[in-house]
Amino acid sequence: MSKPNRKRYRLSEVKAQMEEAVGGNEVEFETDAGDVLTFPHPLFTDEEWDARVDGAETARDKAIAILGEDQYELYSAAGHADGDIALLMLAVQQDMQGQIKRRPTRS
Repeated sequence: MSKPNRKRYRLSEVKAQMEEAVGGNEVEFETDAGDVLTFPHPLFTDEEWDARVDGAETARDKAIAILGEDQYELYSAAGHADGDIALLMLAVQQDMQGQIKRRPTRS
C-alpha cells in the first residue's frame, strides 16, 4: 500500500509526458538544401543506436551513426560538416533540459 501524500509514477504515463514535453520521440531538422531529416530523440534511443553512436571514433562515423547512411548522404550533400551534428545534438540536449524543468511534477 502506498504511503499518504506520496506520488506513485506509472512508467507509461511518465514516458508519454516526457515525449510530449520534448516534442516527440524523434528529432526533426532541416538541412540548408531543404531536406527534412530525423533521428531518435536522445531520451528514447535503443541500445543498438546508443552502441553505434558511442562506438563511433570520428565525427563522420558519429554523424553516420546518428543519421544512418541514407540521411547522412543528404546531410553531407547539403554541405554540412560532419562535426556540425554535434552542435545539433547539443541544441537538442539544452532544449530537452529546459522543457523537462518546465514539466509539471503532478498531474
